[in-house]
Amino acid sequence: MKIAIVGISGAVGQEFLRVLEERNFPMDELVLFGSARSAGSVYTFRGKQITVKELKHNDDFKDIYIAFTSAGGGTSLEFADTITKHGCIMIDNSSAFRMEKDVPLVVPEVNAADAKNRPRNIIANPNCTTIQMVVALKPLEDISHIKRVHVATYQAASGAGAAAMDELATQHQQIVRGETPTVDKFAYQLAYNLIPQVDVFTDNGYTKEEMKMYHETQKIMHSSIEVSAMCVRVPALRAHSEAIWIETEQPISVEEARAAFSKADGIVVEDDTANKKYPMPLFVASKDPVFVGRIRKDISNPNGLSFWCVGDQIKKGAALNAVQIAEYLLK
Repeated sequence: MKIAIVGISGAVGQEFLRVLEERNFPMDELVLFGSARSAGSVYTFRGKQITVKELKHNDDFKDIYIAFTSAGGGTSLEFADTITKHGCIMIDNSSAFRMEKDVPLVVPEVNAADAKNRPRNIIANPNCTTIQMVVALKPLEDISHIKRVHVATYQAASGAGAAAMDELATQHQQIVRGETPTVDKFAYQLAYNLIPQVDVFTDNGYTKEEMKMYHETQKIMHSSIEVSAMCVRVPALRAHSEAIWIETEQPISVEEARAAFSKADGIVVEDDTANKKYPMPLFVASKDPVFVGRIRKDISNPNGLSFWCVGDQIKKGAALNAVQIAEYLLK
């Protein structure tokens, strides 16, 4: 069985390599694709060197079972037919197909079965902030329907790619040396700062990132759940954090919520405020689960609950989620 990664040179492409190796994903051969600029580069996987092929409109995907694509929405749109025409399943990390009615949008802990209904042989990987939120929402939804969510995100530099992570590190070094920091990947200096804008603004005053959380959550959870998000870029390196307030049809106690989180797939509870134990991006980076803490009643709402969750944006927020979809399909 052949597996492919499209967009190998990016941060998520590199994470695909690591995740496939960590999880000993079953395959006979791994094929790597990139742009003309990346073609010819060599990467090591399971002790073997693999040369990157240029992504072209040809029959290179004829014998490939699953292709993990993370080369940007434009590339995904352009090459979707080429990748899928011989039966290859495309698990796409871009936003290109997420809201298409005939493309399932999947988080395995929440709606894995949706992956079986894929008329175009495309499965969309949700937005990173949506993924970690719905993983945390699912065990609570199973207790009582969630009517409404308010969420404030604290999004790491990794959400804008490897170059943005490098820029954050460079800015800190430049500031220490007394130099003017380089600003390229974000609208403003990120080091020692917060930027209350992720993606472009829409007509309603929300950004596209915030609206993704609204629409994607409803699609994944098959629910009329209302989501109001405020997405903020923070000078963390690669794990996103979220402060979440939910309103349910019936009250959920802190004890019920903690028990549900503890039993749920893909969640680790770190909730011991007496000993200052709660999730933080510094310690969650490179880990698989979504970490949940600060679980408490919303004192402003009798049917409200509030909690804090942190997840690695490149891993569970991207590469790992896609690989888990593939594992579900194989199983």
